[in-house]
Amino acid sequence: MILQTNSHINPEKLSECQFIIGYFFNNTEVLEKALTHTSCKLENNFSNERLEFLGDAVLGMIISDYLYKTLPQHSEGELTKIKSVVVSQTTLAKVSLEAQLKNFLNVGRGLHDRNFLPKSLLANVFEAVIAAIYLDGGLEPAYNFTMKYLKKEVDIVCKNQHEKNYKSILQQHSQKEHGVTPVYRVLQQVGPDHGKLFEVSVLIKGNEYGRGWGKNKKEAEQFAAKETLKMIIPDMAYEIHEINNKACN
Repeated sequence: MILQTNSHINPEKLSECQFIIGYFFNNTEVLEKALTHTSCKLENNFSNERLEFLGDAVLGMIISDYLYKTLPQHSEGELTKIKSVVVSQTTLAKVSLEAQLKNFLNVGRGLHDRNFLPKSLLANVFEAVIAAIYLDGGLEPAYNFTMKYLKKEVDIVCKNQHEKNYKSILQQHSQKEHGVTPVYRVLQQVGPDHGKLFEVSVLIKGNEYGRGWGKNKKEAEQFAAKETLKMIIPDMAYEIHEINNKACN
């Protein structure tokens, strides 16, 4: 249950939180501050706003250091693309839930009737906890906590980078330039059930662009998005193609 009170967090809850995240604080007040949302800000600006600011910087440094050391063959551009996904609000909210930080948040009464908390709130508390650990114990425990939850996310991005770039970049471009999300339409499927091939086309505002074949709809959509990028922004498509021809490991 989320704590929904303007009082300080119960010491038993703080102890449970430390056990779950795997770090025990010398000063539990910094952890309590990291878990206190601004919606129930207490005296002396007691909330996690400033810790979020610091945690964002510490997180960026940790992920940059990890990527630099573990992916020596990757260019600055490739490392930046991977990092942008790993430190995104969506990813941080995901690992925040895995760390069970939601169970220990001190939030204002205005959030009590929500079925779920905003991604931004979940991501911010993860960054705040990183900062709290950094202030309490230094860089090493902050590094260990961060990579405990984000190493697998780096691996996922590396493994699926070639599958994600085309559709995501096309979507960003289409929403920016046309105000719509691309639509993918299955044109045909051929072959037996155990070996079907799918052909998919991209529609933007009702106009058909690239087509692609794949062993499943998802793969076909990626190839269709790739062909569309070649048609509408060839320089970017070429860059993505070059990046995705390199393995992440």
